[in-house]
Amino acid sequence: MSGGGAIATVCVLGAGTMGQGIAQVTATAGLRTRVLDPLPGKAEQAIVAVGVQLEKLVAKGKIDAAARDRAKGALGVAADVASACEGVDLVIEAAPESMELKVKLLGGVVAAAPAHALLGSNTSSLSLTELGARIGAAERTIGLHFFNPPPVMELLEVVRGIGTTDATVERALGFARAIGKTPIVVRDVPGFASSRLGVILGAEAIRMLESGVASAVDIDRAMELGYRHPMGPLKLTDLVGLDVRLAILDHLHRELGDQFRAPPLLRQMVRAGKLGKKTGEGFYVWRDGAPHPKE
Repeated sequence: MSGGGAIATVCVLGAGTMGQGIAQVTATAGLRTRVLDPLPGKAEQAIVAVGVQLEKLVAKGKIDAAARDRAKGALGVAADVASACEGVDLVIEAAPESMELKVKLLGGVVAAAPAHALLGSNTSSLSLTELGARIGAAERTIGLHFFNPPPVMELLEVVRGIGTTDATVERALGFARAIGKTPIVVRDVPGFASSRLGVILGAEAIRMLESGVASAVDIDRAMELGYRHPMGPLKLTDLVGLDVRLAILDHLHRELGDQFRAPPLLRQMVRAGKLGKKTGEGFYVWRDGAPHPKE
């Protein structure tokens, strides 16, 4: 549907872990979804990976073959910004946590996308107010913070900048519900709600590991069994990416103060290239997509 109404066509900018997951969610919900990535072949790889995930869901009885086929039929690769944004109702940027990169990506979309299109960012901590102002489209810039993995996690954090209009927020909420997510609306403050709470818990867990309070497995088990968290903070940090967590902590440290100072162990592990699941090792060793305690 074009105009200012419901979201029917989506462009996902960035085909990494989060972009791939977001594309799977929107396509499974029946929205026409185009994927664009600056790296040659990356978007095509993401489409193939989504197909693999859909097949797994069929095998587990989570969806039927017809739903799989509809989702695959809704997915496509865009060759360039112009084709990605033609007639689109929503653009979702899913790039790494760099304001300059996000400004570059969404700034290139403003002229190509229809005037009614919402400009969404999957940022987990950066200012939507600044992003909207710098791309010259504050009124329709909105934070759409998905959680990893997007096909599984129910929450969608909708972040409004100072210039974001009520109409944009309402359309974003309608989109969230249409793709089966439960949205919360938060103001544009550093770390929003979820990242601010999540990283402080993760950082403290790393400090506990650093000082020998308990093993990674037992720290995680304490939160999983004692507080009913579905995944402990160290395992979750591995899943999110240690580099991602470090970038968020550094940003919040600058913005909010010393309680967000990154633990030295986290910085050392990132420097060593131990980034979690995506590199095969973080606080756990990852084999076949599953975490295993370090020896």
